Amino acid sequence: MFTGLIEDVGRVYRWQIRRGSGILALNTHFPLREIPIGSSIAVNGACLTVVDKARGRFTVDVSPETLERTNLRKIRSGDPVNLERPLRLSDRLGGHLVTGHVDGVGVVVEIKKKAEFTFFLFQVTAPLYSLLVPKGSVAVDGISLTVNECEKQRFSVAVIPFTLAHTNLRRRKVGDKVNIETDIVGKYVQRLLHLK
Repeated sequence: MFTGLIEDVGRVYRWQIRRGSGILALNTHFPLREIPIGSSIAVNGACLTVVDKARGRFTVDVSPETLERTNLRKIRSGDPVNLERPLRLSDRLGGHLVTGHVDGVGVVVEIKKKAEFTFFLFQVTAPLYSLLVPKGSVAVDGISLTVNECEKQRFSVAVIPFTLAHTNLRRRKVGDKVNIETDIVGKYVQRLLHLK
């Protein structure tokens, strides 16, 4: 479980896709001596398992399901990725509950500056859109954000300067694909309503 508060922007060191799965090595500022093999780390919001580590770098396996459902297939060597270690039970929950199970991919359709804020507009599929509500929570590339408005399978968020400066959102442009995880509470409510 994660909070959507990004701790580090890592860099892709090596990325190999073979037979529908991948091996991803990332450079990071994390204290790797504190991260054992087998630990979970959210990479652009996708919960992945550390399978190897070296000085300043760790490696994760990427399953076919993760490749299919996320934007990780599109990353390249040198690309920045948002990183977050899992939540401890004793931690404060500063963002919202993020599972690291990405629901799908959205597309950046507009970026606007208003004063010191940056407003992003994303296009999503109908199944994702049905789980978004104004003033609700959403994770975009693992970043906990508040939905401003929803209309016609699009939703907007306002990004404060600190978040823009400390995540890979500062590198995003129109047409880029981003990982979307909707709020877990909404998913359970929708499931219960469909079972009736």
